[in-house]
Amino acid sequence: MPAKRTITIVGGGVIGLTTAYALIQAGHDVTLIEREDNVGLQASFGNGGQLSYRYVRPLADAGVPLDAVSWMFRAGSPISLKLRPDWHQWRWLLDFLAACNARTNQKNASILLKLALRSQKTLHQWQQDGLDGFLWRQPGKLVVYRNAAKFKKAAKAVINPQQEQVLTPQECARIEPAFASLAPRLAGGIFSPDDEVADCHLFCQSLLTALQSHPSFRLLRGEARLEGGENDRCRITIDGVKHETDVIVLAAGLASRALAKPLDIALPLYGLKGYSLTVQADDAVLPTVSVTDYDNRVVYARLGNRLRLAAMVDIGALDASINPERIEHLKRLAAETLPAAGPYTSAATWAGMRPATPTGVPIIAPTQWKNLLLNVGHGALGFTLSVGSALTIRDLVEGMHT
Repeated sequence: MPAKRTITIVGGGVIGLTTAYALIQAGHDVTLIEREDNVGLQASFGNGGQLSYRYVRPLADAGVPLDAVSWMFRAGSPISLKLRPDWHQWRWLLDFLAACNARTNQKNASILLKLALRSQKTLHQWQQDGLDGFLWRQPGKLVVYRNAAKFKKAAKAVINPQQEQVLTPQECARIEPAFASLAPRLAGGIFSPDDEVADCHLFCQSLLTALQSHPSFRLLRGEARLEGGENDRCRITIDGVKHETDVIVLAAGLASRALAKPLDIALPLYGLKGYSLTVQADDAVLPTVSVTDYDNRVVYARLGNRLRLAAMVDIGALDASINPERIEHLKRLAAETLPAAGPYTSAATWAGMRPATPTGVPIIAPTQWKNLLLNVGHGALGFTLSVGSALTIRDLVEGMHT
């Protein structure tokens, strides 16, 4: 039986909460530090709702740089880039470009797939143990392609035809009739029948409720700071007060970069701003299957009686403030693609900074500080990879000699 430890997790998003839940289940004492008034209010709040366990290919891939150049000159492009006199941005972009090749993408996709499938298996176990209340369903995921060359490339990458079914436009329409009007404009699609949807913010709330029933858990609201200490162990303060703990897990999303800097840890994280709309609609017009419009990089996921649309990557945004032009473009695209679910003029809007590494692979690892672990850099896949990442941290904790 591994030794029981006191563990402090910095960050109350989906990554920090799943980490806390996995460690509580393993018998440790856990303190979660969150600076916001509640948990799950940053990148976890309004994400796309897809648990895309089979479709976890990184953004960095062969052809993406050329696509990005063409998108830069197109209004409403899926990816926007604002270059800044910022060495960290340029370093991140150079590392991203270095990862944009088929071999690196395939290697990193394999890492993400392993982590994703571990997430899926364990989430199902947590559900069987009583975790619920977050609008989970398993309707499958349909990725539709408008461009024939991109569809052909995606179809060639399919390894398991049972888990990723290559479909004609007509078959796509049969899988999800709500998008049938789109069929004449499609080259084809790929359907993953085992993929799931859920509300990430409600998942965070469910995790917190479950955690608060454990006497070995506590939630502290405050500002965490990390600093160097003695014997290769770092120290943590909360609102300036020293906090004693055996192990620290840094899981604070994009804020992790600034928190790690005093420890001489340069995290290769950059904020990729994404947007979402949430609209209530009649059951009869809502899609059942979760759908991704690949060429426009738009996700459509039904969450109860609501439709969540998530899209776009803004590289170079300074904060999570909503860009009205991006939101208006998303509303127009939604109205063209799925008009019956509107009107989109009254949709709730959201923007968030997704903390991404250049390769798309999160950093779940020990550091040069004996008592500090990292669980950061999940980008747009935080919800999908969260449970598997938490288990990896649990394994690292149980192998530590602090």
